[in-house]
Amino acid sequence: MKIGIISDTHGLLRPEVIEQLKGCRLILHAGDINRQEILDKLEQIAPVRVVRGNNDKEWAEDIPYLQSIVCEGFHILMCHKKKDLPDDLSDVDLVVYGHSHKYADQLEKGVRWLNPGSCGPRRFNQEITMAVMELKENAQGGCTYEIQRIDIPHPEKAVKLPQERGRAEIVKKVIKGIQKGLSSEQLAGKYQLDVEFVQEISRMYLTHPGIDIDGILNRLK
Repeated sequence: MKIGIISDTHGLLRPEVIEQLKGCRLILHAGDINRQEILDKLEQIAPVRVVRGNNDKEWAEDIPYLQSIVCEGFHILMCHKKKDLPDDLSDVDLVVYGHSHKYADQLEKGVRWLNPGSCGPRRFNQEITMAVMELKENAQGGCTYEIQRIDIPHPEKAVKLPQERGRAEIVKKVIKGIQKGLSSEQLAGKYQLDVEFVQEISRMYLTHPGIDIDGILNRLK
């Protein structure tokens, strides 16, 4: 049994992602879907279990922030942000989460933590990734599983980032310009930046209420 694991599509379902999901019997989406049409397309491939992300607004009010899935004896707990998880994970085998747009796979205190990364629009120079989990029957009649990282090729060009040493000041100036109502093109020209860089700063600032400069800088890494 194959399970497709994706997150942070942000309104974009790439053909390459659809191809990787073919043959999966279940799809897990860890939030920031952006619109119902994405789920409708995924449902045409396989049943979907999904959690609500911080960018999923009124249309997603019936989608839970936490999903518990038991599959072939494995307990999977899924959320968008780690902070939505309960303290007690003693009966959980795998935690699936999203939000950071960065692929991560690690074992902590007997629990495997998986972030499939983002397979939606590219953020700065981060990779486009997803994962596929495959359950296999073992000789004892039980099941084991393997998780494979899938890197999705993308046509987007690399965004030229400001030098790391001066990034905080640049981000601060861009945010002030956004607050004054300046466009991304105006700010890019004023500070000699890639317009894609300014657009991404603007998107994060406007869609993540309360985000500060450090939060944006962390997403640049």
